[in-house]
Amino acid sequence: MARIGSILVAAGAGTRVGGGVPKQFVTLGAEPMFVRALRPLIAVSSEIVVVTAPSEISTAERLLADAGLGVGAGPADGGPGDRESTGGDPGAAGAKRAAVTVVAGGERRQDSVRRGLEALTDAVEIVLVHDAARPFATDDLARRVVEAAERAGAAVPAIAVPDTVKRVEDSSVVATLDRGVLRLSQTPQGFARRVLEEAYRGLGDHAVTDDAQAVELAGGAVAVVEGDPMNTKVTTPLDLDDARARANREIGLDAAARAGLGSDTHRLVAGRRLVLGGVEIPFEKGLDGHSDADVATHAIMDALLGAVAAGDIGRHFPPDDPAYKDVSSLSLLKRVAAIVRERGHAIRSVDVTITAEAPKIAPHVSAMRRALAAAAGIGADAISVKATTTEGTGPEGEGLAISARAIAVVSVASP
Repeated sequence: MARIGSILVAAGAGTRVGGGVPKQFVTLGAEPMFVRALRPLIAVSSEIVVVTAPSEISTAERLLADAGLGVGAGPADGGPGDRESTGGDPGAAGAKRAAVTVVAGGERRQDSVRRGLEALTDAVEIVLVHDAARPFATDDLARRVVEAAERAGAAVPAIAVPDTVKRVEDSSVVATLDRGVLRLSQTPQGFARRVLEEAYRGLGDHAVTDDAQAVELAGGAVAVVEGDPMNTKVTTPLDLDDARARANREIGLDAAARAGLGSDTHRLVAGRRLVLGGVEIPFEKGLDGHSDADVATHAIMDALLGAVAAGDIGRHFPPDDPAYKDVSSLSLLKRVAAIVRERGHAIRSVDVTITAEAPKIAPHVSAMRRALAAAAGIGADAISVKATTTEGTGPEGEGLAISARAIAVVSVASP
């Protein structure tokens, strides 16, 4: 049976959605939008090419790795897209066996698809093309499109038009169209590889809005598969709000707010500066660590990463990486705040408690709040810094260490 490859088009800037992050990288629920869109392709494909903007290749690769879909992972043969190897069930071989490649896209959608085709191996016979802006497609839809493409050479999922459609010219209605013969097309669309490649070779510089149109212009027939009304496209800020709420509901999250916890402890040693909450405090000892060992800032960073399900600071800033030797933790907090924003959230409040027998923390709290707020990009009124002791017990009470615990609250950011 045919070997299946997929192209995920994720090269757009997402300018209509708004915000500083391309919409395909905005987090929906627990995953970036393009990773969600990738899931149904994994169920049917031996290999997948993600096409993104040249400047975003490293971002796409990092986010795929975070999702357990490392670039280049997958077998050379016999993957889930090899229909013969799975007894006709393209998903039976397991959901994580497709090899993933990230390549640079072009100026137009059709240019990106061409580059995706070039990146597929010669073994691929059936090609699915899917938009990263459609994160709610299902495995079932992908399988039905594959089956139709095998039969007809080209297939597109489509749904009926629910509303009356008017043709308008110069702000006036000139006709009411028969909606019974109209359909709204979706992705993923499926093609015999030779059909799609021939269509694009003959397309020249003619602009198309989807791949089925390229086949139509080449004189080819395109079969229609019943689409899914829930397979919506994220185009506007309102679409993005709806998609976030829907994805959050799927995993049981309140779209309004999310919280994370963080903690850190470091030993006190001679010969080190003592930095807490981004402020250097005069003291005979400092905290031992690879960076400046600022436990208060580290706890806040872990709390923020936890609130957006982005791992911990050790994963983002490995303690054995020379790049972080003696680095200011405030600079790392700035990067964590950027990750929070990248995932579509805004920092609402942070509360950190520092546990130390000495030195006295209270005289430095105001300076800490200002430093932390500046690094996180929020107002100082959203940062709470408190201090406590252990009444002489434990490593903190014995003057051997200082620890900190933090809670951070984030919410979905307004576009």
